[in-house]
Amino acid sequence: MHKTGKVDFSRGSVYKNIIRMALPMMTAQIVQLLYNIVDRMYIGHLEGVGTDAITGLGLCFPIILIVTAFCNLFSSGGSPLCAIEQGKGDDEEAERIVGNTFTMLLLTGVLLTALGLIFERPLLYLFGASDVTYPYASGYLRIYLLGTIFVTLGTGMNPFISSQGFGRTGMLTVVLGAAANIALDPLFIFVFDMGVEGAALATILSQLLSAVWVLKFLTGRKAVLRIRKKYLFPSFRRILRIMSLGLTGFIMSFTTAVTQIVCSATLSRWGGDLYVGVMTVLNAVREIFTMPVQGLTNGSSPVLGFNYGAQKYGEVKKGIWFTSFACIGFSLLAWLILFLFPEFFIRIFNTDPDLVEAGVRSLRIYFAGFFLISLQFAGQSTFVALGKARHAVFFSLLRKAVIVVPLTILLPMWGLGVDGVFWAEPISNLVGGAACFVTMLLTVMPKLRRPPDEAGQPDPPPSPHGLPPE
Repeated sequence: MHKTGKVDFSRGSVYKNIIRMALPMMTAQIVQLLYNIVDRMYIGHLEGVGTDAITGLGLCFPIILIVTAFCNLFSSGGSPLCAIEQGKGDDEEAERIVGNTFTMLLLTGVLLTALGLIFERPLLYLFGASDVTYPYASGYLRIYLLGTIFVTLGTGMNPFISSQGFGRTGMLTVVLGAAANIALDPLFIFVFDMGVEGAALATILSQLLSAVWVLKFLTGRKAVLRIRKKYLFPSFRRILRIMSLGLTGFIMSFTTAVTQIVCSATLSRWGGDLYVGVMTVLNAVREIFTMPVQGLTNGSSPVLGFNYGAQKYGEVKKGIWFTSFACIGFSLLAWLILFLFPEFFIRIFNTDPDLVEAGVRSLRIYFAGFFLISLQFAGQSTFVALGKARHAVFFSLLRKAVIVVPLTILLPMWGLGVDGVFWAEPISNLVGGAACFVTMLLTVMPKLRRPPDEAGQPDPPPSPHGLPPE
């Protein structure tokens, strides 16, 4: 940092800057992992009803992902733009982005709460709920929706803390919420005998704590960029710019929600409630091994964006290679662990013999070639960090909407039965991940080869709409 306190990611080693940002974010992602899966761990072991309860809980996740998608629409668009504006030295515009993002997250939280409460019953049955699993899904979702505004503000504004260089403070946001959730879950679920409703109540109280922490920091003196009243009124041009870059994060979460909806509905048809429960468990296992990769790519994003805005193209190139190889290396190790110990990870969430047997077989299919997903993460995060929204959006749609969803529907019909649903994921990782990464190498790297002083005029930074010149 400068003596003024302003972060400067163009100074020092780009590797150290990425690690310095990524380690707190990876820690936060690991803690966030506990936040996300602890409900499933407790609910899946409820005596006598664990399998039905965890299946019902899994049916809520598409709606939770839709909430996350709208958080990403504004936060994953606003925070890289803040880094780019800081790199250009325009802190006033960076603060306007912070204020406009806050306003949109607040309005979105209110709207999603109302819509979710109105349509939760038909949505849950559309997602694959049965008369057995619906009461568990509804019990959790109704309470969770009441805390939607805490989720949008806490989750959506926290990246603005990390992008200013306060990675540890951003990490504490997640730590506080996760610690509260872990402590409150057994109290509400078992001591007060509230079951799935207790898990939901623990979650929204934890999200409230996180939101208060984030807003206190972003309105306090320590923050470089703050939430200021004069910048809260939304500017259409600025909101469009934020949404243009955040669209990729939105699409990634939204299409994941659509994929889960299609998976649950297809599994309900071909395998019944048992396999809907298996997919719930596999999604939890997937989170265990993708959270650290997401922490690394999220940590690299402000560093790459800042250096791109400062026209330090050589540092951007080094950062891309470092992030890519680290992601691939970690996911290869994760694939080996999953292949050797599949039953261990299934039993974390449920010990029903039928679910464990079906889960082990399905896990080995679902995670085949798991390391290929890191190609998607590396390519996607690079496009987002450099403001190349159209590329990022295209590859988000390609992997999920164009590959996974059709295969999830068609493969069971082509003789694979329930296994076909699980084969759709590795096929999409191979085709979509490779296409995304190779395109990134062919389109981004050539533009970063010549330093600005040798090129006469450097490549211009992202346009006012967050989209780079093509």
